[in-house]
Amino acid sequence: MKRYGNLFPQIVDFANLLSAARKAQRGKRFRPNVLEFNYNLEGNLLQLQEELKSKAYSPGAYRTFDIYEPKRRLISAAPYRDRIVHHALCNIIVPLIERSFISDSYANRVGFGTHSALRRFTEFARSSKYILQCDVRKYFPSIDHNILKELLRRKIKCPETLWLLEKIIDNSNPQEPVIEYFPGDDLLSPLNRRRGLPIGNLTSQFFGNFYLNSLDHFVKEQLKTVKYIRFADDFALFSDSWEFLAGARITLESHLATLRLKIHPIKSQLFETRYGASFVGFRILPDRIRVRQGNLRRARRWLRQLREDWIVGKIRLSELNRLVQSWFAHLQHGDTWRLRQKILTPFAFML
Repeated sequence: MKRYGNLFPQIVDFANLLSAARKAQRGKRFRPNVLEFNYNLEGNLLQLQEELKSKAYSPGAYRTFDIYEPKRRLISAAPYRDRIVHHALCNIIVPLIERSFISDSYANRVGFGTHSALRRFTEFARSSKYILQCDVRKYFPSIDHNILKELLRRKIKCPETLWLLEKIIDNSNPQEPVIEYFPGDDLLSPLNRRRGLPIGNLTSQFFGNFYLNSLDHFVKEQLKTVKYIRFADDFALFSDSWEFLAGARITLESHLATLRLKIHPIKSQLFETRYGASFVGFRILPDRIRVRQGNLRRARRWLRQLREDWIVGKIRLSELNRLVQSWFAHLQHGDTWRLRQKILTPFAFML
């Protein structure tokens, strides 16, 4: 197994920090904290560089808030200077570690994404009789810090880079409590282990994808499953054999237990593909692809709110047009011609 060293000089290189700052400010250039930092950008980056080199760097506190679509989630926003560090770190390590990812892992990867995953899922579903579709229960709140650190040590041998990675992991704020027991645990084991990554961090997106990389290789190399796909913590195996997939589920549960994870008992199901399966916001049927009803309801509310915001002057027409066109393009990946005509009629003057 290849391990990467001498990465820290690349991470703290000024050109990399400047590139990271430009990425971190996308869509947020005029926020007060970004404007304040950028007022003396070079000086602040040099100070950040020195703190990293001397290991005096310490992440700040998160700003937290809840979102309720499609379900309640705690979102954590790191301070702007910490987001620069996250981008600087990911600029260097992500391209290296992603080399070990399988081609059918799609979340949070440049050149992959939702629509590529939808096409691959559709291909597998329409060429297979059965599907085992699984969802990891409370995934981000369940990620075990010690296991994540050990997995990172297997890929990275640069001491300074490991220090920074562990600094970011250790700074994770408390997430939703998860009490799960696994083989070898005593009564207090779930309470004594640090778990959970803040949803909202760029590093958390990468860690979340990386944490299940061993599952991907287990499915492909040990179970010898040809048709397998994963998007974040949602994954599926396809086969013409019910017995194979039923046995695979038991084996998968055992492997996930080594990561201190469990599959969702209700959302994880084995069924015939002819009944249709939901994935990345769409419902994939043997002869058509529909938008899931829950996504459609949320999108209708969002579009109505956008139109009202434009009427009262909260957003510009150009921004409204960009957002509507983006969702319009998303719908085109399904069989949604009539749906698009119906829903987008109030916005026809922009299309």
